[in-house]
Amino acid sequence: MKVVFTDEALRDLDDILHFIGRNYPTASVGFEKRLHTLLERIGTWPESAQVVADRSGVRAASLIRYPYKVFYRVTEHDVEILHIHHGARRQPWEDD
Repeated sequence: MKVVFTDEALRDLDDILHFIGRNYPTASVGFEKRLHTLLERIGTWPESAQVVADRSGVRAASLIRYPYKVFYRVTEHDVEILHIHHGARRQPWEDD
């Protein structure tokens, strides 16, 4: 399936890449490779990640070596990346 990003996910990714590039420049390439591999996996096997409790149709896939999760949903035609979020932070839909 085709993998597409929401505007929110693109903003998340931009922020993450900026942070990693500024604070951990040697980790940038590894992070990007791992993200690419994960996106290929969920494009091929969209049902492979765990369903998020209380978020109908949303799944979360971990980046394993990096403390981030990719939140997405499967539509009729594609896999829609909703957010990319640090695992220790509150989820984007949680109330403050």
